[in-house]
Amino acid sequence: MRNVSIREARAVMSDLDKVLAHEGSLVITSHGRPIARVVPLQASRAVPSHSDLRAAMPRLRASEDLVRQERDER
Repeated sequence: MRNVSIREARAVMSDLDKVLAHEGSLVITSHGRPIARVVPLQASRAVPSHSDLRAAMPRLRASEDLVRQERDER
């Protein structure tokens, strides 16, 4: 975490991504008092694989079989 004054923050804004990658976060101060914190967004989570869930689910009969069975019962 790095403390910077408002004036320094304006100068750093053009390279904000590099500063955040190096420092982790910035605390912006005004007259020595913290007024804001700039932190990088959390990386989005990876999409989980649902193959295990699909493998555990029972296979359903095809809808055409169900329609044919219902029609034959009439």
